[in-house]
Amino acid sequence: MKIFTIPALVTASLAFMTTACAPDTATVSYDEYPEAFRNPMKGFREFFAPGYDPVRPEYPEPYGSMIKEYMQWNMIENDPDDGVDKIIAYSDHRWKGVEDINVKVIPRVFLVWLEPWHTGTPKNPSNPDDLVGWHWPKGIPPEVSPYRLIEGTVMATVDPEDKMTPIVGGYFDPAFPGRVEKLVEKLGEAWDNDPRVAYVEMGIIGEWGEHHDPDISTYWPPHDEPEHVDNRTWLPGIEKTLGDAFTKAFRNKKVMVRYAYEFKDYEFGIYWDSWSQPQEIVRGYEEMRKLGNRWKTQPIGGEITWNWGDLARFRSMEEVVADSATRVYVHEQIRNLHCNHLGGITWADWSDTVFMKNADYLQQAMGYRFVVREFRYPRTISSGKDFDIGFSVVNTGSSPFYYNWPVEIALLDSVTHERAGGTVLHGVDISQWMPGNDWSVENDRYMLAPEVYTVNERINISDIEPGRYILAMAVLDPAGMKPSLRFANENYFEGGYHPMGYVSVDSDPVEGDTRVDRSEFFDIKSDKTLKYTYK
Repeated sequence: MKIFTIPALVTASLAFMTTACAPDTATVSYDEYPEAFRNPMKGFREFFAPGYDPVRPEYPEPYGSMIKEYMQWNMIENDPDDGVDKIIAYSDHRWKGVEDINVKVIPRVFLVWLEPWHTGTPKNPSNPDDLVGWHWPKGIPPEVSPYRLIEGTVMATVDPEDKMTPIVGGYFDPAFPGRVEKLVEKLGEAWDNDPRVAYVEMGIIGEWGEHHDPDISTYWPPHDEPEHVDNRTWLPGIEKTLGDAFTKAFRNKKVMVRYAYEFKDYEFGIYWDSWSQPQEIVRGYEEMRKLGNRWKTQPIGGEITWNWGDLARFRSMEEVVADSATRVYVHEQIRNLHCNHLGGITWADWSDTVFMKNADYLQQAMGYRFVVREFRYPRTISSGKDFDIGFSVVNTGSSPFYYNWPVEIALLDSVTHERAGGTVLHGVDISQWMPGNDWSVENDRYMLAPEVYTVNERINISDIEPGRYILAMAVLDPAGMKPSLRFANENYFEGGYHPMGYVSVDSDPVEGDTRVDRSEFFDIKSDKTLKYTYK
């Protein structure tokens, strides 16, 4: 077991201490854990192209809690009569074992990696899972387009005589909207209650499923032409088709779309796939800011794409975050947009200590970061009889946790730390623990400070033998009801529980100091035992 040595205490409010509010009550607080660590559904998100990118040996450490999965339409549904079982079977194939490493998936169905008029090439026939190429299902004929590649570039053009010529087939086939509706209905049946799925990116339309080429709407100019042409640069009616279909199919999972200026009639999250790219400030950042408090209920994420625009001056993610101005800029956007997760980091050198310091800075800012400030409980309790507990918690991160996972109060064996019993708090909704707002770069904090949430509940824990135990707290993944989400506090045991202090059950009260000695704590970053259940 690796023991983490805590540095000197920072403030009295975080002091490791026990005080007595009443003769039979203990109030304890522990230091905040100072580093970034892996926690469910937040932080850096990775992507491995099946058959091409070997999963790095240390994955999912140090941050990996989510993985992006591009899902080819014709691999999950080729024939329109294919059932939901085909989606589930292919998902099981691609996502095998993620539950054993406590990783969730963000799937995005797509049809086209790159169009042929943008240098696209066909799928590699020797790799069934290849993402490259075009993945049209049966019944939807491939596109016939007037576009042609401009030699020596990745851009396309149309000849003057084809100025108004539409694209035929593909997205523009008359059968396409109906096929979309049926596919999304099946996706909902397959994924809406799948515990492996974190969020669902809408995808489907455009290269990489990024809602451009063709566009969803005419709000923004097209990529290859100065003006929009119906049924060539954009797809009339598809915004409502997709919005209605995904809203109906996904009642539990959060759905994310590519651009904040589209789907205004729907409550979707956003995946901005050119994060911190100066060329997309107006189209991306400023439009996302217009969404106001959307981040409170819907995830905001995407990726840092450093192979184009101003960021093309960097050759790697290590260089991106090593540049101080860029790093501060990324951090500012994370804080202002309340970013939950970012990709673009998969191929970084995780042994580079300078890179890790810079990455920690961003990882700690992304998503939620729950810190328990104080915990109160009686020094002695009786098995099966009610007792009062209370605690205060603050979210020092940038986003909420978007699902209401249960908080458990448990009794652990004082020697082995094995769970002896516990109960779930029914009056707590962790998705409502919000971070602050209005980030100030100069002050390095939210000017509207995060609220301190106070929980007071009367509970009981039954079938406990008399003796001395450790009262502990954990956030459980509903898929198996095992500890998963951790608080950013140093008081931590391997396996996911945060010990709060010693308590007696049907025996003499714990006298004096009820705190657990630091030497018994386990470093949160070193715990690789967490997992959930997929059935």
